[in-house]
Amino acid sequence: MAIAPRAVLVTRATELDGLIARHGTRQQAAFFLRSRGRTLEEVEHRHAALQDAVDAVTAAIPVDWRRGQVRRDDLDRFLFGPDDIVVVVGQDGLVANVAKYLDGQPVIGIDPEPGRNPGVLVRHAPARATHLLEASAAGTAAVEARSMVVARADDGQQLMALNEVYVGDPGHQSARYRLDAGRGASERQSSSGILVGTGTGATGWCRSAWLERGSGLTLPGPTDPTLSWFVREAWPSPATGTEQTEGVLEPGQELVVFAESDRLVVFGDGIETDAMPLTWGQRLAVRLSERRLRLVA
Repeated sequence: MAIAPRAVLVTRATELDGLIARHGTRQQAAFFLRSRGRTLEEVEHRHAALQDAVDAVTAAIPVDWRRGQVRRDDLDRFLFGPDDIVVVVGQDGLVANVAKYLDGQPVIGIDPEPGRNPGVLVRHAPARATHLLEASAAGTAAVEARSMVVARADDGQQLMALNEVYVGDPGHQSARYRLDAGRGASERQSSSGILVGTGTGATGWCRSAWLERGSGLTLPGPTDPTLSWFVREAWPSPATGTEQTEGVLEPGQELVVFAESDRLVVFGDGIETDAMPLTWGQRLAVRLSERRLRLVA
C-alpha cells in the first residue's frame, strides 16, 4: 500500500510570542510597547492573523495524510523526507530560511497578511491550501525552479542560500582576501565584504549594491542559471586594488576567495547566527548550486 503524503508546516514565532517570552505577561508587554509608541492590539492582531492562517492550512490537509510541523529556530534539527510537501506560513524570508534544508520538495508559500508582505515567495491565500496540496501531491502543480547559490570551503564546509551569500569580516569591518574571478582576474582586496546573489536575491541586498553604484550589470531573474556578485566598499591602497568589484557567474563558473584575515565568516540570506568561519589561507569557492527551490507558483 502506498504511503500517504506528509505535509510539513513551517512557521516562526510571532512578535507577540517574543514579547511575552521576554517580559513574562501581556500586561508587561503592553507597557513596553506603549513606551515605544505602539499598542498591544496591533501585535495581537498580527499574531491572530498568523494563527488563523495556520488553522486554515491545518484544516486543509487531507485527513489520511501524515503531518509535521517545525518552527524556524528548529529547522537545522528537523529531518525533511524526500516526498514531503512543505507549506510555509509567514513572510517571504521564511521560505528562504527553509530552502537550504530541502532537496527538491515542493514548497507552498502562504501569506497570512496579504498586502503587508511583498508576497514574492509567499504568494497564496490560506483558502488556496486545499487545491495546492492536492495538486502538489498529484504532481500537477505549476512549479518555479528558483536558482540557489552554494559556498564551499577547502575543509569540507558548505553553505547554501536562496538569496545571497555574504563573505566578510564578522564585525563588518575591513576584510582582507585575494579574489579570483576567473579568466586571470585575480586581485588582493580590502573591503566590507562580498555579496554573491541569485535572481531571487536580486530584489534584495544585491539590488541595493547594484543601485548604489549605478551598475551596468544585468541582474539575473529568479530562475536564471546565473549569479551576480558585488564587492562592497573596496579600499584602494598600495597592497589592495579596486578593479574587480562586480560581475556575473555563468553555469560552471565560480568566484574564489582566499582568506588573508585571521577570521572571515560566510553566511546566507542574512542569517549571521548560522555562519561558516574561514581562517587565514583558506580557499572558498562560490558558484551556482545544483539544487533549486521548487516553489509552487
